[in-house]
Amino acid sequence: MTSDLLPVPRVAVIVVAAGSGQRLGAGRPKAFVGLDAHTVLRHALLGVFAAPPAQVVVVAPADRVGDALTEARTVAGDRRDLVSVVAGGATRQESVAAGLEAVWPDVDWVLVHDAARALTPPAVFARVIAALESGKDAVLPVLPVVDTVKRVAGDVVSEAVDRSDLAAAQTPQGFRRAVLDAAYAAAAADHTDDAALVQSAGTAVWTVPGDERGFKITTPADLDRARALLGVAPVSAVPAPPRVGIGTDVHAVGGEGELWLAGLQWPGEPALHGHSDGDAVAHAIVDAVLAAAGLGDIGTHFGTDQPEYAGAHAEAFLARTRALVTEAGFAIGNVSVQVQARNPRFAPRRTEAERVLSAALGAPVSVSATTTDGLGFTGTGEGVAAFAVAVVIPR
Repeated sequence: MTSDLLPVPRVAVIVVAAGSGQRLGAGRPKAFVGLDAHTVLRHALLGVFAAPPAQVVVVAPADRVGDALTEARTVAGDRRDLVSVVAGGATRQESVAAGLEAVWPDVDWVLVHDAARALTPPAVFARVIAALESGKDAVLPVLPVVDTVKRVAGDVVSEAVDRSDLAAAQTPQGFRRAVLDAAYAAAAADHTDDAALVQSAGTAVWTVPGDERGFKITTPADLDRARALLGVAPVSAVPAPPRVGIGTDVHAVGGEGELWLAGLQWPGEPALHGHSDGDAVAHAIVDAVLAAAGLGDIGTHFGTDQPEYAGAHAEAFLARTRALVTEAGFAIGNVSVQVQARNPRFAPRRTEAERVLSAALGAPVSVSATTTDGLGFTGTGEGVAAFAVAVVIPR
């Protein structure tokens, strides 16, 4: 549902980000590989939200829906009510079909865009939308083929191909909503793109100029090209300096069950109140590590709107934080965290807490504690505060 302040758009953009990216060889889905400080998906969404206003449906791998929603809402800003994320299918066509299911009924035109074309300028979106508004049913951005094209059989060239009537297809590909819905409903085979599917159903596909920056990131060389266009310096002999982040968290006494703090259960101690287990130590570590890597804060990635973290303990938070900063191109150096609390007494279990936290984070964590001499809410036992400093190292 859209905000009362935002008109319902007549255009929707389906951003397909569900591919595995095997040819890229990055060990994670392509859309979640870092280009600079941000992912391929983040850069793709920057182009989408700089284009004319539209409903935005991101199609992500099933295990990345939460991450994709975080990325999309961060980029959307005050247009976050226009954003949704759905899980993709086994093929691109199945993923687009899943995205179509989430398009609002009032939408007249649908654009389908590959997140892998992360640097596509907003002007390409505008050209596609303008062509649809002029009455075209299907619109495809293209570039002329500049290389000489040969048809080969095995290792032998059989003939030259006239390139004068050839074009390289890009995205976003735009369609009148009813045309795209009908083509998907009638689809009997997989097609390489949505324009081919619509054309197979008998609809003429029109073209508009694409853009050289709209190339598809498929191989490591493509990734290097995108990074070069963004001005990301190549790896050099001079290492990048480490980065430091600070995190803090506070939770009041009054939760259900027993206390969880610093990754440990404390039998007989009153629990802290929170969406998860209220572990202020673990949460301060998360804030510090994310801040050091420039990835926002705990609310960005583990908000109360993500039910999978309800009641979750330190191990889940720290392991996920480690994955996020690793994917962003950082290694965690170490973390130091101080607990301010009247209870529990940390000295007997400090070594145990450091071992548990370090194992979950994959980096050394040191813990210290103070009672604040009875001053403030921590001194009176009304709550617990924790302060952390983290160091991350660009890889």
